[in-house]
Amino acid sequence: MPARETEAIILKTFPLGEADRVVSFLGRTSGRLRGVAAGARRLNNRFGSTLEMLSHVRIWYVERETRELVRIQQAELVESLHKAQSDYGLSTGLAVISEIAEMVLPEHEVSEAMFRLAVLASREIERTGHWELPLSYFAFWTVRLGGWLPRFDRCTACRAVFGGSAAFYDAHHAGLFCGKCRRTGMKPLHPETRAVAERFAGERLDRIAYDTAVGSRVGELRAAALAWIELNAERRLMTPELLETT
Repeated sequence: MPARETEAIILKTFPLGEADRVVSFLGRTSGRLRGVAAGARRLNNRFGSTLEMLSHVRIWYVERETRELVRIQQAELVESLHKAQSDYGLSTGLAVISEIAEMVLPEHEVSEAMFRLAVLASREIERTGHWELPLSYFAFWTVRLGGWLPRFDRCTACRAVFGGSAAFYDAHHAGLFCGKCRRTGMKPLHPETRAVAERFAGERLDRIAYDTAVGSRVGELRAAALAWIELNAERRLMTPELLETT
């Protein structure tokens, strides 16, 4: 069976047997797949650093109908993320991107938009040496691409316009709520944060400066986006807890 080729990003790997690795990757034309990289755990192996988390690669694999895992034959590095991958704080940001992509994308479902988003966010973490803005942008756009983004101008329950007042959210209810309709334990999403969301919706990440106005609000927006991802995926994200240690 001839090998297939796709541009891809490596989501995660884990050991298989004594010498192999199972690799989860998001292919631009294949969607999310899992495959076996034979001999990848050996000291001298043909894959080198191409299987590091969020590496941007070109990958060749063979898929058989009777097997769940594809067989990875070769991988070539397209773009290095050495600085981000070797720094604990930055690699934690990459890990959150990886976990989100794993969580929200079904196997074999092609998503050109999510592929480009993950490449853009990881590239900006590498370029800027900061994860805060790229990760927040990635989480926001994951929610938007998933069709889970609520209206930011009015209450989900009573339809009242927020105006200059804070809106409220949590990980148990879809949408944004006004002060009268908020449930106990909900967190605020302030008008300034909603303005940052509007910028995210209309501008490319690499054109947004991490200035004081944006920097003071991205954490609040990121927290809301992660809550909506967990709500719709019906699973809890584990890696964001690591961000608190960086």
